[in-house]
Amino acid sequence: MDKQQQTFCQTLLLSPEAQVEFGVQQEISRLTSENLDLKELVEKLEKNEKKLKKQLKIYMKKVQDLEATQALAQSDRRQHELTRQVTVQRKEKDFQGMLEYHKEDEALLIRNLVTDLKPQMLSGTVPCLPAYILYMCIRHADYTNDDLKVHSLLTSTINGIKKVLKKHNDDFEMTSFWLSNTCRLLHCLKQYSGDEGFMTQNTAKQNEHCLKNFDLTEYRQVLSDLSIQIYQQLIKIAEGLLQPMIVSAMLENESIQGLSGVKPTGYRKRSSSMVDGENSYCLEAIIRQMNSFHTIMCDQGLDPEIILQVFKQLFYMINAVTLNNLLLRKDVCSWSTGMQLRYNISQLEEWLRGRNLQQSGGVQTMEPLIQAAQLLQLKKKTQEDAEAICSLCTSLSTQQIVKILNLYTPLNEFEERVTVSFIRTIQAQLQERNDPQQLLLDFKHMFPVLFPFNPSSLTMDSIHIPACLNLEFLNEV
Repeated sequence: MDKQQQTFCQTLLLSPEAQVEFGVQQEISRLTSENLDLKELVEKLEKNEKKLKKQLKIYMKKVQDLEATQALAQSDRRQHELTRQVTVQRKEKDFQGMLEYHKEDEALLIRNLVTDLKPQMLSGTVPCLPAYILYMCIRHADYTNDDLKVHSLLTSTINGIKKVLKKHNDDFEMTSFWLSNTCRLLHCLKQYSGDEGFMTQNTAKQNEHCLKNFDLTEYRQVLSDLSIQIYQQLIKIAEGLLQPMIVSAMLENESIQGLSGVKPTGYRKRSSSMVDGENSYCLEAIIRQMNSFHTIMCDQGLDPEIILQVFKQLFYMINAVTLNNLLLRKDVCSWSTGMQLRYNISQLEEWLRGRNLQQSGGVQTMEPLIQAAQLLQLKKKTQEDAEAICSLCTSLSTQQIVKILNLYTPLNEFEERVTVSFIRTIQAQLQERNDPQQLLLDFKHMFPVLFPFNPSSLTMDSIHIPACLNLEFLNEV
């Protein structure tokens, strides 16, 4: 106290400016002292926090071990309960089928789930898993009413898929994979839209997973357009793989043994050399390739209705390419080629039935080729023969029928050529037909594709995310 009085007296003797400076110095000294005390307190608290965290980890480990022991004991008890024969997968209690991520992780999400993803990584998992994961992310953004996040994620996803397709524009497996996932994401946006028309097959649990805040109808249209583009790319790749095989396998290769001996005189050597060449294919090569297409699409969960349309399109191309070559080559317009064609077509029909694809319409697209094969084998002499040809060949134009008859080559000197009078009889009987003037078929013609709504029976909270996707930054909600 005496020291403070002495200091106060000394201060009074100072000038006003000196008194102010002295007061500031005193305040600085006081604050410095308090700051040191606070630092010391913080250090003590930090040490205590570390100690508590360490203890917490120890206790958590003990709890996990205890839970594991209890789960094992529970499992052992279940094995002895004969009445309990169904295995139920254990789920996180509070998981509601939503996935949360920070906005800054969006690029990483798209990279790991779209642009850098290889279909082989997901072998053995739920088909179309990326689509389900993306929907769960969209659903959480909807749940938090974050329209910017929904818009950004959908836009980035669509751009990422387009980037992958451009990079792998000749890869059937990759294209099929993203057709499956794009269609499934489209189905999810419909199934969980809240629109009653899309909810008729939903369970009560699935109805809980519907979007609450946003109408994504416009994005559904964008995804539908993208699906059409992917489908067209898939068909283009498949046709590119099949087309080199078609002429050789359908018209030139001897799938019925012994027919080479009954080829038209003067053309046996040429046909034989083409079969033995490097670009020769047999029908089994086409069937193997179509088996590969079918297996890939089924494994990746592509909708059965889309698979049917793929094979309808491919069978149309086989028909068009084969018929066009028949209409341009005299050496294959013969009775033996007709026999060969009918056998090859029956093998393709059998393949469709074996894969349960008979509803695809593939056989119907081959009707012109079927009728051309029959035309090569029918008699071509009398008025009755002409009437039979006209009633049978309804899928061939007049121009195509006349062209085949003109090109028809007898097997040997004992078989007569088709006479001009017979061809004129055919023309007279068909003159009332309103046929197109085009001789050749457009083998690049593509049928319009349809994507019927196909809801999933899975619930979002049952989906497991494998570690190989490197999506640890996603939080289950």
